[in-house]
Amino acid sequence: MTSGVVLVVFGGFLLGGAWSIWKADHDTKGRTGPQVVFAVILLLAAVLATAAGVLRLI
Repeated sequence: MTSGVVLVVFGGFLLGGAWSIWKADHDTKGRTGPQVVFAVILLLAAVLATAAGVLRLI
């Protein structure tokens, strides 16, 4: 298994984590500030890992 495939899979894992945090909101308060920040950070990391993996596969 090449490092490109590992990075793409890891990017998908991070994307799933970002989605999980984004969907975990409080019933009355909605999403908190730290939840939004952490979800955005995970989303950016997922995009970077996936892009790096695709570029390594090319």
